[in-house]
Amino acid sequence: MELSDILHNLKMGKTLAFLLPLVQTLKADIQGVQALVLVPSRELALQIETVFKSMGTPFKAMSCYGGRPAMEEHRTMKGIHPTVIIGTPGRMNDHLRKGNFNAATVVTLVIDEFDKCLEFGFHDEMAEVIGQLPSLKKRVLLSATDAEEIPQFAGVGGDSPSSGSRLMKLDFLTPEALAPRLRLHKVVSPEKDKLETLYNLLCTLGCHSTLVFCNYRESVERVAGYLKARKFPCDMFHGGMEQPDRERALYKFRNGSCAVLISTDLAARGLDIPGIENVVHYHPPVNEEAYTHRNGRTARWEASGNAYLVLHAEERVPEYISEDIETYEFPETLPKPAKPRWATLYIGKGKKDKLNKIDIVGFLYKKGGMAREDVGQV
Repeated sequence: MELSDILHNLKMGKTLAFLLPLVQTLKADIQGVQALVLVPSRELALQIETVFKSMGTPFKAMSCYGGRPAMEEHRTMKGIHPTVIIGTPGRMNDHLRKGNFNAATVVTLVIDEFDKCLEFGFHDEMAEVIGQLPSLKKRVLLSATDAEEIPQFAGVGGDSPSSGSRLMKLDFLTPEALAPRLRLHKVVSPEKDKLETLYNLLCTLGCHSTLVFCNYRESVERVAGYLKARKFPCDMFHGGMEQPDRERALYKFRNGSCAVLISTDLAARGLDIPGIENVVHYHPPVNEEAYTHRNGRTARWEASGNAYLVLHAEERVPEYISEDIETYEFPETLPKPAKPRWATLYIGKGKKDKLNKIDIVGFLYKKGGMAREDVGQV
């Protein structure tokens, strides 16, 4: 497999699925960057970097993406000498053009969410990255959907002029892997403006982890604003937000201090958020693929989950939804908005200030009067 081009077709667990074999190909006696991982979003780059670092390998990794100065990333490169760089196509090209790292040592390229990268219009950027890697031996393309045709610039397969190697396709979309563990519900709104119905539904679902999808950024902000005005705790997530705000929203959603996240389809792909119990389609997805990826945020691995399609009485169920959907019945008495069990406390100090986790826990116990069971992740 040393010279093979590989196309993975996976539904879940892609990060470890490609990082484990990738680490096995890295050489400790070779200096420089040996592998690049291209991703469509900053959040996915950070997620992969976190997973790689948690593996405890002797190799260094870092992420590169827009929204922060490239100069800071270059300083990090010179400081840690990474073996693996994970980044968005545009920022990766920026570093390659400036010669911020030696492209000649890169032998492996991984493109995660390859279909999403194409959908986001990164065709030319990805082609430019590949064109600047003279020693490339292996390409790994990962996708949650099958591709009828792979663009020629990817250089995989015998028909590609830039590839002298064979294509190996690994398809994990077996019927067993896609066994139905998802319950579908239709929630009928008496009003065309479905905010009141959504509010009632979320109150009924309580503190269970719930991801609400809207089709537009403006809609995300409108829905989140309405819920907060009704004293319903929630956060929002979309591509127009500043990166620190997006990261904070995801962190709170992951750790359970925010049970409801209102998002565009940006959260439907790539992000690893375990334990999501409910997916709510406030707006019907634009197509079947979007519907599939939204629902894929819940009922992951062996868990079960629920998907709720919120429709006005005159709206029809989209044609691509062939399953029989049961109509959701609200209880006679609606509960009040539930408050999350946990809260996130941000402390703007750390190792540089000689402050470690033990210090923080001790402070919470002694000064805050908190019990052990009251303190979660630090």
